[in-house]
Amino acid sequence: MIFQMSLMTDSPVHSSSSDDFAAFLDAELDSKSSDSSPNEEGAKNEFDSDSSDSSLNEEAENDSDSKSKRIKGSRVETLENVEDPKESTSNITHRIKRSRVEAWENIEDPKGSMSNGSLEQNLVASSSKETCLHPGSFGDMCILCGQKLNLETGVTFGYIHKGLRLGNDEIMRLRKTDMKNLLRHKKLYLVLDLDHTLLNSTQLMHMTSEEEYLKSQIDSLQDVSNGSLFMLDFMHMMTKLRPFVRTFLKEASQMFEMYIYTMGDRAYALEMAKLLDPRREYFNARVISRDDGTQRNQKGLDIVLGQESAVLILDDTETAWSKHKDNLILMERYHFFASSCHQFGFNCKSLSELKSDESDSDGALASVLKVLRKIHHMFFDELVDNLDGRDVREVLKTVRKDVLKGCKIVFSRVFPTQFQADNHHLWKTAEQLGATCFRELDPSVTHVVSQEAGTEKSRWALKNNKFLVHPRWIEAANYLWQRQPEENFRVNQPKN
Repeated sequence: MIFQMSLMTDSPVHSSSSDDFAAFLDAELDSKSSDSSPNEEGAKNEFDSDSSDSSLNEEAENDSDSKSKRIKGSRVETLENVEDPKESTSNITHRIKRSRVEAWENIEDPKGSMSNGSLEQNLVASSSKETCLHPGSFGDMCILCGQKLNLETGVTFGYIHKGLRLGNDEIMRLRKTDMKNLLRHKKLYLVLDLDHTLLNSTQLMHMTSEEEYLKSQIDSLQDVSNGSLFMLDFMHMMTKLRPFVRTFLKEASQMFEMYIYTMGDRAYALEMAKLLDPRREYFNARVISRDDGTQRNQKGLDIVLGQESAVLILDDTETAWSKHKDNLILMERYHFFASSCHQFGFNCKSLSELKSDESDSDGALASVLKVLRKIHHMFFDELVDNLDGRDVREVLKTVRKDVLKGCKIVFSRVFPTQFQADNHHLWKTAEQLGATCFRELDPSVTHVVSQEAGTEKSRWALKNNKFLVHPRWIEAANYLWQRQPEENFRVNQPKN
């Protein structure tokens, strides 16, 4: 079915995206429909909206909605029947126009409209090509009036359906409506990277001799939900799901409407989605690949139907989100296979070669789930301002600043001599985590960060009973969102 994500209730809370995505095909009619019309018994629609204003009288609301819902249903049926992507635009256009005419004919008594003139006048105005704002297109055809469009405008949403484009105004309207309903159900948006965040994949030809044992330990593709290591022969690939990922997705889905967003191609993205979500409980059609992006080698929220103020991102690559760093929670990379270590220049044994893995209870996904819970709780239960005006990016900053709150740091020989210290990523990271950084020593300093114990500042730290830690202490706190035990990041003493 076209627009499966939009038209069916893919959200556990029946997000307004279900009704509203159907409505974007009928935006003008929906906005011009009368607020009070005569009742027509038996007029029912599969896509009844759950976002009606509770202050309105229920009976009057049902009366007023009956005609617009029947028109909307007629529209939806037309698009549901467009199954063949090879069907000519002219045929599709004819069918949409015919559906519109049938919808008008089904309105038995247009004289009852009490708002903005008669319903008949509203329908005529909204059906006029001169007044259609063309909120989106399917191929080269307006999704509202069926008119052939000469220019491509708006943003492509190919992951919803090939050839679908939505105009900026329509995207804003959809986001606003969906946001309102999502907030009512105490949910936000979560965009999830695949590789090195939720899983790790390798080409079979890149597996080392020390990884050959894995081929005898693969799980069945017939029962994906109980496995974590899969051989995808048709893709010449092996994939390992990150420990705790299934629990993570289940619990995160209670707080967020989730998207997959990967720099892999679409075929790969869909196969990984099947492994992670075999019952289509979490993502449905919200699977975005590099084929859907609007910028090369970049990810963007312009193709996510959620307001940026309500979106969190989990990804292991900060540079992929250059325009949305305030939404990003940076993940520690999951290097299960040897090829993954080699890809990032690590000359060490991989987890698979060590016959080891991350901890379920203390690993990266378990740690970040605690962070997500804290952000969600603060957003909905601790802030006192109007819900519509809240911004999850500000909450994210607040939570981040608690990690190293109270720590006063001096760096020693961590930066090149001529480097502007406060521009270094470790300095910036420490400040984002709530620490205060200094260039010179004073009695208030709590930590000296260095790779050498023999520097003047390092010796001062040891003499004055201050913490002397390796730079990895800051990196670990950043990934795990928790101050780490300093004794685990001691600096090696110089050899005599």
